Amino acid sequence: MIPALNIHYSRASDLLHPDLLRSEPTVPVAACRDQFDNWRSRIVAPPGRFLFSADPVVSDSGLPDLVARAARQIAVVQLAESTLAYLMGSRCCETDQLSEVAWQRFSDGPTGWGRVQAICDFVNGHIDFG
Repeated sequence: MIPALNIHYSRASDLLHPDLLRSEPTVPVAACRDQFDNWRSRIVAPPGRFLFSADPVVSDSGLPDLVARAARQIAVVQLAESTLAYLMGSRCCETDQLSEVAWQRFSDGPTGWGRVQAICDFVNGHIDFG
């Protein structure tokens, strides 16, 4: 397993206590950063019941993210090479199936910031994070 359960290093100073990873049963954990500077853990889970957890508490202002209504959509061919990694499909979901649904739901709407906001509104209205 290569889970990403730790806080991003850029927010480490906001931790109220360390976000230590725990496993039951205990297994060795090797840490590394991915291409987005996210901390990843590398573990080999034993057969049977296995619990892997973290319980970070983060100090946050609670203020909403900045709004950039003037942000516009740019054609893929004009994007900087360094941004292309963010367009890649995810192994965490069925990208081939979700892409079709996303185009059906959002292709006729606004572009740029408006499209991003519509997607965020949809996700926040349909998915519970806990």
